Amino acid sequence: MTASSPATSTTRVLWAAALYFGIVFAVGFLLGPVRVLWVEPWLGKTIAVLVETPFLVVAMMFAATWAPRWIGVEGRWPAFLAIGVVALILQQVADLAVGFGLRGMTLSEQIAYFASPPGYIYAVTLIIFTLMPLWMRLRELRSES
Repeated sequence: MTASSPATSTTRVLWAAALYFGIVFAVGFLLGPVRVLWVEPWLGKTIAVLVETPFLVVAMMFAATWAPRWIGVEGRWPAFLAIGVVALILQQVADLAVGFGLRGMTLSEQIAYFASPPGYIYAVTLIIFTLMPLWMRLRELRSES
């Protein structure tokens, strides 16, 4: 790690988390209407979510690699896990806002979604989203050695 102060390191982690979240959220925001308007009526909700998920995972892999590099995050695994956790918090706030504002959902409806088959897939996708920066960093370190 370079001679940066802890505040600088924390700031970089926060910026990388925001960028990681922003990229993946933008992809999800673009894919969401495609899934809801075209794929769900044709294949149903669960299959539509399964079709969308690989595209989101690819976006996560790209963003989880690129965002920390671009911001200049260095350090050990806790920094990259923190990127994922902070990004998850941002994602959940944004998801609630979209649910309330664009879809007219209540909080209880949004929570109940997790108890459905598409909700299970979504929950697993959120875990992947949270862990992806750490996983990509570990892959990068393994390929360097």
